[in-house]
Amino acid sequence: MIQIFTTGGTIDKVYFDANSEFEIGESLIPELLTESNIHDGYAIHDLMRKDSLQLTDTDREAIREAVVGSAAGQILIAHGTDTMAETAQALSAITDKTIVLLGAMQPARMRRSDAVFNLGFAWSAVQLLPAGIYIAMNGEVFEAGAVRKNLKAQRFERI
Repeated sequence: MIQIFTTGGTIDKVYFDANSEFEIGESLIPELLTESNIHDGYAIHDLMRKDSLQLTDTDREAIREAVVGSAAGQILIAHGTDTMAETAQALSAITDKTIVLLGAMQPARMRRSDAVFNLGFAWSAVQLLPAGIYIAMNGEVFEAGAVRKNLKAQRFERI
């Protein structure tokens, strides 16, 4: 059983107008899993609905506690991309589980989103990788502590 935690982020953003007013909506992860023809073998728990720039140390501790408290050995965390690397680093002391963070550069509700691909890629990664903390984005896997988001290029890269 793969445990999936959702925290919000761009993947679940809903935009309201041309001024970029948005909120984090209900998670689309269940719909994206169905669209990917993944129908069982997982449990989803919504932890929070926040833009990752709004995540605090208290929020990261809540994520860590949820991961540690889960009986699952394989965990996916849907997370905003701006502070995904920081949350991955905050989980780095957990060594007995395979934890993969994923997100999207464009909201899942948009036609040209990378959300479905990233979720499918992370789904495979969490099943194939050894225990550790990883970020799976846009066809690449990065280890926690060795990755950053390149804002200008809108991609993740090794450091």
